[in-house]
Amino acid sequence: MHFFNYKNGELYAEDVPVRDIVARFGSPVYIYSASTLVRHFRAYGEAFKGMPHIVCYALKANSNSALLRLFAKHEAGADVVSGGELFRALKAGISAKKIVYAGVGKTEEEIRYALKSRILMFNAESENELREIDRIARDMGLKAPIALRINPDIDPQTHPYISTGLKKHKFGIPIDDAIDHYKLASGLKNISVIGIHTHIGSQLTKISPFVDSLTRVLFLIDELAKIRIQISHLDIGGGLGINYLEEKPPEPKDLAKKILPLLKGRALTLVMEPGRSVVGNAGILVTKTLYLKEGEEKNFVIVDAGMNDLMRPSLYNAYHHIQPVTKSRRDTMIADIVGPICESGDFLAKDREIPKVKQGEYLAVMSAGAYGFSMSSNYNSRPRAAEVMVNGANFALVRKRETYNDLVNGEIVPGFIR
Repeated sequence: MHFFNYKNGELYAEDVPVRDIVARFGSPVYIYSASTLVRHFRAYGEAFKGMPHIVCYALKANSNSALLRLFAKHEAGADVVSGGELFRALKAGISAKKIVYAGVGKTEEEIRYALKSRILMFNAESENELREIDRIARDMGLKAPIALRINPDIDPQTHPYISTGLKKHKFGIPIDDAIDHYKLASGLKNISVIGIHTHIGSQLTKISPFVDSLTRVLFLIDELAKIRIQISHLDIGGGLGINYLEEKPPEPKDLAKKILPLLKGRALTLVMEPGRSVVGNAGILVTKTLYLKEGEEKNFVIVDAGMNDLMRPSLYNAYHHIQPVTKSRRDTMIADIVGPICESGDFLAKDREIPKVKQGEYLAVMSAGAYGFSMSSNYNSRPRAAEVMVNGANFALVRKRETYNDLVNGEIVPGFIR
C-alpha cells in the first residue's frame, strides 16, 4: 500500500501534485512518501510485537539521510555492509547497539570503525574473516560480538542475481560446515559468539523458503546448544518482495504467522533486515519525455532518465510500471522507453504497451524507492537526480541535484601534465 494516486487526472504524492514537485525541482527526480515509509516500517514491529526483536533496515536499498532519520525516530536498527553505510546510520541517529554489519569483504579499517562504534554484532562470512576480526579486536583490547552467516542451501525462487542462499553463492558458510566454524569462533579469545544469521535472497514472493531456512537453522541452534554454544540473537535477514507487476508477495504479518510458532519457547532476540519491502513502493522516479522516435521495427520514447538513474531494468531486466503524470483518455502504443545513455542496454521498459505519450510530458516510474538512487551513477558524466520527500501537503528537497562542478569535485590534475 502506498500514497501515490490519481486525483482528478493528476498523479499525487500524498497530498501534493507530482507536477508541482517537478516544476520546482526539475527532472529526473526521485519522490518519496514519508507516510508510506512509516507504514511499511511499522508493519514489521506490529507483526512481531509478541517476541523480542530488532528491525534493522537494510541501507543498501536506499541510504538517503532523511529516510534514515525518519526510521531512527521510529526506533529502527540498521543492516549495513560498508563503513560508509555505518557512518550514515550513526549520523542519522540509529543506535550502534541496533546495527548489524554484514558483507563478505570487510576491510581492516571498516572492522576497526565498527568495533570502536560498539555495534550489536558482525555477521561473519568466512573462517579468514573470523580470524581477522579476532586479530583486530585483540589489538584494540576489545571483544567482537559476532554471528555467523549460514548458507542453508535453500532456493529462494527469485532472480538469480539477487539469490544468495545456495551453495554456489559467495555468501555465508555452508550449513554442513557451521558447527566447525562455531567451534573455531568460540575458541578465539577476542570473539564473543552471540548470534546466527541467514539471508537467502531478495524479492521473495513466497514464505516457504523462509520457513525451510529457519527450520534448518533452528536445528543447528539446538545442535550448538549440545556443545554449550548458546545463541541469543537469530537474524533471519530480509527479502520480502513487493508488487512490481502482478506479484502477490506476503506481508510481514503473514511471515510472522508462519515463523513465530517455530520460535515459541526459545530465548532468542529476533533480528530482521527488511529493505525493499519498506522503501520499494514508497518512491517513484519522474522523468520527462524528450523525443518520440518511430523506427522500422520499434517505436521509442526517449526520456531524460537513463540507466545511470535507475539501473534495475538494464541489470535485471526488472519490470517497473510506467504511467503518465497526467492521466487522460488516449490510445495506447507499444514502445521501448529509453534514456539518453550511449548504451543499447539503456532502457526503462521494452515493448511496453502504454498510453500514447506526448513530447514534453512527464512519466512516473513506479516502485522505484529501492535500489534506485542507491545504485545510480555518473556514467556519461551525468549529474545524479534530485531526491524529494513528501509528508502530507508538505514536500522538501532531501538531496540536491548534482551540478557539473560536482562531477569533477575531488579530481586532481597532477603538475606533470599541467
